Amino acid sequence: MVDVAQRRQAIEPREISQESETSLRITWADGRVCEYAAAMLRRACPCAQCVNEWTGERTLKPGAVSDEVEIADLSIVGRYAMTFRWSDAHETGIYSFQYLRDLCEHSDA
Repeated sequence: MVDVAQRRQAIEPREISQESETSLRITWADGRVCEYAAAMLRRACPCAQCVNEWTGERTLKPGAVSDEVEIADLSIVGRYAMTFRWSDAHETGIYSFQYLRDLCEHSDA
């Protein structure tokens, strides 16, 4: 059984580094390092414009986002999330640290 401190470390970033306009790296407090491509993050946007709030169905089609999309800006939201402004002018998604960690774990599976 995983204790609370270990779970908290798994979703607490120690370092967030925008490696380039198309790459983000997060080093988590538990030592795990996750690399994220901008296009993958944009396609995974959790906002209400990209995901139906009632059904959870993704409404943003993967082909609607260019492989060339860039991170124009990023901001930390409190101690729990990040937001991005993308080169395609989209900027409404709030990516919780738990969601970002889950994306990393899912990409490894």
